Amino acid sequence: MAETVEQYVNRILGNVEGKDPLKVQKNTAKKIEKAISRLSKKALRRRPGKDKWSIAEILAHLADAELVAGWRLRSILANNGTAIQGFDQEAWAQTFRYADREPKQSLKMFRVLRDNNLALLESVPRQLWKNHGMHSERGKETVAHIVRLFAGHDTNHVKQIEQIAKSGGKN
Repeated sequence: MAETVEQYVNRILGNVEGKDPLKVQKNTAKKIEKAISRLSKKALRRRPGKDKWSIAEILAHLADAELVAGWRLRSILANNGTAIQGFDQEAWAQTFRYADREPKQSLKMFRVLRDNNLALLESVPRQLWKNHGMHSERGKETVAHIVRLFAGHDTNHVKQIEQIAKSGGKN
């Protein structure tokens, strides 16, 4: 049974309860690099289960999600109350061929986009973190909430990557 939007948000935010979401985000790329440093290209592309993403696919997803985050943050910071469109991650994975993407390039793209988004967040007045967008699936989301969501999203995927890496990409 698929989880509801509310269940998803609660699960993701639970990953960062009591943690500094900016610190979590600053450390994500390093944690991923450490987890995958000894894996072969084959291991990075191996799916741990029939309907489970490989590390390569997770990295491509993180890079694209960070691109989305940058757009959302900029839109909300500049236009309080703006509409935020959700996206179908499975459709993106298929359309943009996550399974065929070069894992190290995806990680590089993620790092560049993340560093840029963190610099943006640090450069704007904290008052603007109260600005919000209206997400097409989740409703009202402030910049502060989005920062926590993306930190929780990072933690979720870092755990997946570490688990897959520990098994060498096998079931």
